[in-house]
Amino acid sequence: MILTITLNPAVDKTYTTGSLMLGQVNRMRTVNNIAGGKGINVAKILRQYGYEVMTAGFLGGYTGQFIEECMEEIHAECRFTKVAGETRSSINIIAEDGYVTEVLEPGPTVSAQELERFMEDYKKAVGECGLVIMSGSVAKGIPADIYGQLVEMGKEAGLRCILDTSGEALLHGIKAVPFMIKPNQKELEYLVGHRLKDIGELGEAAKKLCRRGIEHVFVSLGKKGLLSVTEKEMLWAKPPAVKAINTVGCGDSVVASYAMSLLKGEDDYTALKRAAAISAAHTATLESGDISLELAEELLEKVQIEKR
Repeated sequence: MILTITLNPAVDKTYTTGSLMLGQVNRMRTVNNIAGGKGINVAKILRQYGYEVMTAGFLGGYTGQFIEECMEEIHAECRFTKVAGETRSSINIIAEDGYVTEVLEPGPTVSAQELERFMEDYKKAVGECGLVIMSGSVAKGIPADIYGQLVEMGKEAGLRCILDTSGEALLHGIKAVPFMIKPNQKELEYLVGHRLKDIGELGEAAKKLCRRGIEHVFVSLGKKGLLSVTEKEMLWAKPPAVKAINTVGCGDSVVASYAMSLLKGEDDYTALKRAAAISAAHTATLESGDISLELAEELLEKVQIEKR
């Protein structure tokens, strides 16, 4: 069983339009509502591949009920902690002119009592799972060091912890030394405190994190590919060109893919190649957390791996 943690889930509303015009009335052509949030996306991909998944985090109101029902429909076990506030919505506007615009609500404020209940729920959940994935932003009312606390509790239960977040939550989270993290370039630059100009500098910055005890650092670089860094080596995956429809959630597909490779005992080369292929396939679908398994397998042999 894989446990996914989403501390600030959302209902993802995806709109399509010709172009988005600021200060004017914009009529959307289509709208699609799905359960979202980074950990939720990870759970959906894992379920597509047949893995047993337990989902946890905070849910509230009608939007929270919608997300829980979506998770139940894909047969993910739900262990969400209920809150008084309303779970947020995130709007993703995809325009034909190539621009993708995201509008992200802040989410509910979590009370001290709700946070305490969650910590109790989490402690029980880690005792029933073999791997824990923590993804996404932190809702209001939750301390910035929450991921550090969750990583420590997971490690105490003997679990490997994967962390994918940003900002202060990431900065505090890595102090607890998770097994794997997946920053993008901006997030890695935030951690090291300066700009990183090229692949070499990105790799060296990631390697410094590995020297602090983090086993594996994946750096997502968008169209430029994906870096896999350990203390021993750095590998750069260059995915094949795919006509991108929606890039939201591609990082979540990397995390899900790596978790599957980790449980299967695949080597770093294979794990990176598979993650790059699944991430590339993810860009070809409109819905976050949904991929074509056939396309992912087709792209697998087209991924180029360069040892740095």
